[in-house]
Amino acid sequence: MLFSSQQSSNAKTPKPILWVVVLASLLLTGCVQYDVGVNFSNSNHGELVQHIKLGERLTSFSGDYVYEWLNSIERRARKLEGKAKRISPEEVIVTIPFTNGQELQEKFNEFFSSRINQKTEPVAAESDSELPKVESNLLIEENNFLLLVRNRLIYDLDLRSLSLIASDGNVLANAGSILDLNFSLKTPLGAQNIPIGENPIDPEKTNNQLVWKLRTGELNHIEVVFWLPSPLGIGALLIALFVWGGIYLRYTFMPDPRLQFAPKAAVSE
Repeated sequence: MLFSSQQSSNAKTPKPILWVVVLASLLLTGCVQYDVGVNFSNSNHGELVQHIKLGERLTSFSGDYVYEWLNSIERRARKLEGKAKRISPEEVIVTIPFTNGQELQEKFNEFFSSRINQKTEPVAAESDSELPKVESNLLIEENNFLLLVRNRLIYDLDLRSLSLIASDGNVLANAGSILDLNFSLKTPLGAQNIPIGENPIDPEKTNNQLVWKLRTGELNHIEVVFWLPSPLGIGALLIALFVWGGIYLRYTFMPDPRLQFAPKAAVSE
């Protein structure tokens, strides 16, 4: 997620400078905080929110490159009809709206896809092949039950390439000490986590929000089921109740129109 989006800017960085930046980053702890949140209001509205904060020691050493990376995040967010709020030169909050689960799936996967950058940037230099590759995929399954929509969210993030960052076979550092990655899901009715595998990630729950702390060096699998209110279904039910209520009142408390407007019988002679 993090390194795949960095790939386009690193493609332009000469190899010696690139590794100076990487080596400097590895000497610092807690360099990058990256929080990704999916917030649902209902089945027809939600936001994908990303909060990225860079350590001051990292930006003071290699500010030009990391600032360009933040700028590339802002550009890709605007391409997906999102907006970015720059809290500081080292911190940005990106918000991308979506109208349903299918649109969330498409925008999420497009934003974090390294293949998108490969199509728009020149062929990467030899040094780029040494950077870790991260695969990310989000899947949303929806089932409509009139008033409620059942959603099943499946998220796979392969961070095994970040277990150890190395150059020429020499281990430089553990990426877990550099990256702080979190994924969260917030829904109006809460959600149920489905543990899968031998060592599943247990989320922290706060009100209607679940937060998973992603593990570097592992294949992270998140699976969760949640229900969302359906405005379309609720609106259809209200209309049906309104029509039924009008018919009930008309024929219960008012004269039958068939008798009221019936022709009068002829007066017998």
